[in-house]
Amino acid sequence: MERILCLIMGYALGLVQTGYLVGRARGIDIRNYGSKNAGTTNVLRTLGKKYAAIVLLGDALKCVIAVLLCKAVFGFQKPELLSLLMLYSAAGVILGHNFPFYLHFQGGKGIAATLGLAISYFFQIRHGWVVLVGGFGCFAIIFLITHYVSLGSIIGYISMFITVVIIGELGLLNLSPVSDRAYLIEYYIVMGLLTVMAIYRHKENIKRLIAGNERKTYLRSKGELEDAGDKA
Repeated sequence: MERILCLIMGYALGLVQTGYLVGRARGIDIRNYGSKNAGTTNVLRTLGKKYAAIVLLGDALKCVIAVLLCKAVFGFQKPELLSLLMLYSAAGVILGHNFPFYLHFQGGKGIAATLGLAISYFFQIRHGWVVLVGGFGCFAIIFLITHYVSLGSIIGYISMFITVVIIGELGLLNLSPVSDRAYLIEYYIVMGLLTVMAIYRHKENIKRLIAGNERKTYLRSKGELEDAGDKA
Protein backbone atom coordinates (compact mmCIF):
# COMPACT_ATOMS: atom_id res chain seq x y z
CA MET A 1 0.00 0.00 0.00
CA GLU A 2 2.82 2.42 0.86
CA ARG A 3 4.35 1.87 -2.56
CA ILE A 4 1.09 2.69 -4.33
CA LEU A 5 0.61 5.83 -2.24
CA CYS A 6 4.14 6.98 -3.10
CA LEU A 7 3.56 6.35 -6.81
CA ILE A 8 0.29 8.30 -6.74
CA MET A 9 1.82 11.19 -4.81
CA GLY A 10 4.76 11.31 -7.20
CA TYR A 11 2.55 11.07 -10.28
CA ALA A 12 0.46 14.02 -9.06
CA LEU A 13 3.59 16.15 -8.71
CA GLY A 14 4.88 14.93 -12.06
CA LEU A 15 1.76 16.34 -13.71
CA VAL A 16 3.17 19.83 -13.19
CA GLN A 17 4.51 20.13 -16.74
CA THR A 18 7.01 22.95 -16.47
CA GLY A 19 7.87 22.92 -20.17
CA TYR A 20 4.24 23.03 -21.22
CA LEU A 21 3.45 25.83 -18.74
CA VAL A 22 6.46 27.89 -19.82
CA GLY A 23 5.43 27.46 -23.43
CA ARG A 24 1.89 28.59 -22.66
CA ALA A 25 3.27 31.62 -20.87
CA ARG A 26 5.00 32.48 -24.17
CA GLY A 27 1.79 31.86 -26.10
CA ILE A 28 2.72 28.52 -27.67
CA ASP A 29 2.19 24.82 -27.12
CA ILE A 30 5.80 23.62 -26.95
CA ARG A 31 4.67 20.21 -28.19
CA ASN A 32 3.94 21.73 -31.60
CA TYR A 33 7.56 22.77 -32.08
CA GLY A 34 10.88 21.05 -32.63
CA SER A 35 10.84 17.49 -31.35
CA LYS A 36 7.18 17.85 -30.23
CA ASN A 37 8.37 17.18 -26.69
CA ALA A 38 7.64 19.10 -23.49
CA GLY A 39 11.12 18.58 -22.06
CA THR A 40 14.08 20.84 -21.36
CA THR A 41 15.98 20.19 -24.60
CA ASN A 42 13.07 21.14 -26.82
CA VAL A 43 12.47 24.27 -24.76
CA LEU A 44 16.17 25.13 -25.14
CA ARG A 45 16.02 24.76 -28.91
CA THR A 46 12.71 26.60 -29.23
CA LEU A 47 12.72 29.32 -26.56
CA GLY A 48 16.34 29.59 -25.50
CA LYS A 49 18.57 29.12 -22.48
CA LYS A 50 16.62 31.23 -19.98
CA TYR A 51 13.41 29.29 -20.37
CA ALA A 52 15.24 25.97 -20.57
CA ALA A 53 16.88 26.73 -17.21
CA ILE A 54 13.44 27.39 -15.69
CA VAL A 55 12.12 24.09 -17.05
CA LEU A 56 15.18 22.14 -15.89
CA LEU A 57 14.88 23.58 -12.38
CA GLY A 58 11.12 23.03 -12.20
CA ASP A 59 11.22 19.45 -13.44
CA ALA A 60 14.09 18.51 -11.13
CA LEU A 61 12.53 20.27 -8.15
CA LYS A 62 9.24 18.36 -8.33
CA CYS A 63 11.14 15.10 -7.94
CA VAL A 64 13.09 16.43 -4.95
CA ILE A 65 9.82 17.63 -3.36
CA ALA A 66 8.22 14.19 -3.83
CA VAL A 67 11.17 12.47 -2.16
CA LEU A 68 11.16 14.89 0.77
CA LEU A 69 7.39 14.46 1.21
CA CYS A 70 7.86 10.71 1.26
CA LYS A 71 10.57 11.08 3.89
CA ALA A 72 8.31 13.32 6.00
CA VAL A 73 5.38 10.87 5.80
CA PHE A 74 7.15 7.52 6.10
CA GLY A 75 10.44 8.40 7.76
CA PHE A 76 9.33 7.22 11.20
CA GLN A 77 6.67 4.70 10.14
CA LYS A 78 8.74 2.64 7.71
CA PRO A 79 12.44 3.43 8.28
CA GLU A 80 13.52 0.04 6.91
CA LEU A 81 11.68 0.79 3.64
CA LEU A 82 12.32 4.51 3.39
CA SER A 83 14.91 4.46 0.60
CA LEU A 84 12.73 2.17 -1.48
CA LEU A 85 9.62 4.28 -0.90
CA MET A 86 11.53 7.41 -1.85
CA LEU A 87 12.47 5.74 -5.12
CA TYR A 88 8.80 4.88 -5.75
CA SER A 89 7.91 8.55 -5.17
CA ALA A 90 10.53 9.64 -7.68
CA ALA A 91 9.35 6.99 -10.15
CA GLY A 92 5.83 8.37 -9.84
CA VAL A 93 7.10 11.84 -10.69
CA ILE A 94 8.92 10.57 -13.77
CA LEU A 95 5.80 8.68 -14.90
CA GLY A 96 3.65 11.78 -14.40
CA HIS A 97 6.21 13.89 -16.26
CA ASN A 98 6.44 11.47 -19.18
CA PHE A 99 2.77 10.51 -19.39
CA PRO A 100 0.48 13.32 -18.13
CA PHE A 101 -3.09 12.15 -18.62
CA TYR A 102 -4.48 15.64 -19.25
CA LEU A 103 -2.02 16.19 -22.12
CA HIS A 104 -2.96 12.91 -23.79
CA PHE A 105 0.09 11.28 -22.17
CA GLN A 106 2.47 13.47 -24.21
CA GLY A 107 5.04 14.80 -21.76
CA GLY A 108 8.80 14.83 -21.59
CA LYS A 109 11.40 12.08 -21.49
CA GLY A 110 12.10 12.22 -17.77
CA ILE A 111 15.75 13.26 -17.81
CA ALA A 112 15.36 16.56 -15.94
CA ALA A 113 13.06 14.84 -13.44
CA THR A 114 15.71 12.14 -13.02
CA LEU A 115 18.20 14.89 -12.18
CA GLY A 116 15.89 15.58 -9.24
CA LEU A 117 16.09 11.89 -8.31
CA ALA A 118 19.90 12.03 -8.43
CA ILE A 119 19.92 15.15 -6.26
CA SER A 120 17.52 13.50 -3.82
CA TYR A 121 20.18 10.89 -2.99
CA PHE A 122 21.78 13.60 -0.86
CA PHE A 123 18.76 13.13 1.45
CA GLN A 124 18.89 9.34 1.34
CA ILE A 125 22.46 8.21 1.89
CA ARG A 126 25.69 9.66 3.24
CA HIS A 127 27.54 9.46 -0.06
CA GLY A 128 24.62 10.54 -2.24
CA TRP A 129 26.87 12.73 -4.38
CA VAL A 130 28.27 9.54 -5.93
CA VAL A 131 24.95 8.88 -7.70
CA LEU A 132 24.82 12.43 -9.04
CA VAL A 133 28.37 12.22 -10.35
CA GLY A 134 27.89 8.69 -11.68
CA GLY A 135 24.80 9.65 -13.67
CA PHE A 136 24.95 13.29 -14.62
CA GLY A 137 28.72 13.46 -14.60
CA CYS A 138 28.70 10.94 -17.43
CA PHE A 139 25.89 12.86 -19.16
CA ALA A 140 27.90 16.08 -19.01
CA ILE A 141 31.05 14.45 -20.38
CA ILE A 142 29.27 12.76 -23.29
CA PHE A 143 27.27 15.88 -24.12
CA LEU A 144 30.28 18.19 -24.06
CA ILE A 145 32.22 15.82 -26.33
CA THR A 146 29.46 14.93 -28.82
CA HIS A 147 26.77 17.62 -28.28
CA TYR A 148 24.16 14.87 -28.42
CA VAL A 149 21.75 15.34 -25.52
CA SER A 150 20.09 12.01 -26.28
CA LEU A 151 23.33 10.01 -26.19
CA GLY A 152 24.40 11.74 -22.99
CA SER A 153 21.01 11.03 -21.42
CA ILE A 154 21.08 7.33 -22.30
CA ILE A 155 24.65 6.74 -21.13
CA GLY A 156 24.07 8.89 -18.05
CA TYR A 157 21.01 6.87 -17.07
CA ILE A 158 22.81 3.56 -17.51
CA SER A 159 25.75 4.89 -15.49
CA MET A 160 23.40 6.02 -12.75
CA PHE A 161 21.81 2.55 -12.62
CA ILE A 162 25.23 0.88 -12.37
CA THR A 163 26.26 3.32 -9.63
CA VAL A 164 23.09 2.57 -7.64
CA VAL A 165 23.74 -1.18 -7.86
CA ILE A 166 27.33 -0.72 -6.70
CA ILE A 167 26.43 1.40 -3.67
CA GLY A 168 23.54 -0.96 -2.94
CA GLU A 169 25.88 -3.94 -2.81
CA LEU A 170 28.12 -1.93 -0.50
CA GLY A 171 25.18 -1.55 1.88
CA LEU A 172 24.88 2.23 1.44
CA LEU A 173 21.19 2.42 0.45
CA ASN A 174 19.93 1.98 4.02
CA LEU A 175 18.64 -1.40 2.87
CA SER A 176 20.89 -4.08 4.28
CA PRO A 177 22.09 -6.43 1.51
CA VAL A 178 21.78 -9.30 3.99
CA SER A 179 18.60 -8.96 6.06
CA ASP A 180 16.69 -6.91 3.50
CA ARG A 181 17.95 -8.53 0.32
CA ALA A 182 14.43 -8.68 -1.16
CA TYR A 183 14.05 -4.91 -0.71
CA LEU A 184 17.42 -4.36 -2.35
CA ILE A 185 16.50 -6.49 -5.37
CA GLU A 186 13.20 -4.61 -5.63
CA TYR A 187 15.14 -1.34 -5.57
CA TYR A 188 17.31 -2.54 -8.46
CA ILE A 189 14.24 -3.64 -10.42
CA VAL A 190 12.51 -0.26 -10.06
CA MET A 191 15.68 1.59 -11.00
CA GLY A 192 16.21 -0.80 -13.90
CA LEU A 193 12.67 -0.22 -15.19
CA LEU A 194 13.22 3.53 -15.06
CA THR A 195 16.40 3.05 -17.08
CA VAL A 196 14.62 0.90 -19.67
CA MET A 197 11.82 3.49 -19.91
CA ALA A 198 14.35 6.28 -20.46
CA ILE A 199 16.00 4.33 -23.27
CA TYR A 200 12.60 3.55 -24.81
CA ARG A 201 11.60 7.21 -24.67
CA HIS A 202 14.71 7.93 -26.74
CA LYS A 203 14.00 5.25 -29.36
CA GLU A 204 13.63 7.78 -32.19
CA ASN A 205 16.83 9.49 -31.11
CA ILE A 206 18.61 6.13 -31.16
CA LYS A 207 17.44 5.54 -34.74
CA ARG A 208 18.76 8.96 -35.76
CA LEU A 209 22.05 8.37 -33.93
CA ILE A 210 22.53 5.12 -35.84
CA ALA A 211 21.58 6.82 -39.12
CA GLY A 212 23.95 9.69 -38.37
CA ASN A 213 21.35 12.45 -38.56
CA GLU A 214 20.64 13.13 -34.89
CA ARG A 215 20.50 16.86 -34.17
CA LYS A 216 23.30 18.31 -32.08
CA THR A 217 22.65 20.86 -29.34
CA TYR A 218 24.90 23.80 -28.53
CA LEU A 219 24.35 25.83 -25.38
CA ARG A 220 25.55 28.99 -27.11
CA SER A 221 22.82 28.75 -29.76
CA LYS A 222 19.66 30.83 -29.51
CA GLY A 223 16.22 29.26 -29.46
CA GLU A 224 14.20 29.40 -32.65
CA LEU A 225 11.61 31.68 -31.01
CA GLU A 226 13.90 33.34 -28.47
CA ASP A 227 13.71 36.77 -30.11
CA ALA A 228 10.21 36.42 -31.51
CA GLY A 229 8.61 38.37 -28.65
CA ASP A 230 4.84 38.34 -28.66
CA LYS A 231 4.82 36.63 -32.05
CA ALA A 232 5.93 33.44 -30.31
